[in-house]
Amino acid sequence: MNTTIPVIETRRLVLRGPEPQDYPDFKATFTSYRARFMGGPLNAYEAWMLYSAEIGHWEIRGYGMWMIHDRQTDETYGMAGGWKPAKWPEAEIAWVIWPDRGGHGYALEATHAVRDYLYREGGWETAVSYIDPKNLDSIRLAERLGAVKDAEAATIDGNDAVWRHPAPAALNGTQLAHGIDMEISHYADPLFRPKGWALD
Repeated sequence: MNTTIPVIETRRLVLRGPEPQDYPDFKATFTSYRARFMGGPLNAYEAWMLYSAEIGHWEIRGYGMWMIHDRQTDETYGMAGGWKPAKWPEAEIAWVIWPDRGGHGYALEATHAVRDYLYREGGWETAVSYIDPKNLDSIRLAERLGAVKDAEAATIDGNDAVWRHPAPAALNGTQLAHGIDMEISHYADPLFRPKGWALD
């Protein structure tokens, strides 16, 4: 399979497939404490193998993780997209933001866009996110995206919780979708200064 990875553009971001030049930021994150909820921190070899898998996943599944770029500077902020390694119970919507880029709504904006794409163009009728119960930032983000904890769904290894995303019909033109768009527009406002916890 020769997969052409689509490009997704949002108000502040451009989402493109992972490329070799993006690896240093990926490695810095996955070899750091930030990766503690994603099987890390990894050593340099493990980080390289995981990044290779990110690229290969597109060839095997026809979908995968996009690299999140700033529209103006092309700087990378993290990754978001679809993920389903072998033996994963269901296709997942996943995200990661580099340690120094959290708190600006980039994960919300990117994940909202890729979920819409996977539903609209990929034909997905449902999606989950597998989240470590101690990863409060990701749980808050999943909830802001409208996901709810699904206690009946199979987990990966029993150490994660499953958050079920709303089906496409529950998002199209709904108050939930409008609320997400409104929050993203707040983050895009240069005068917006969120209070409380820094949220991705």
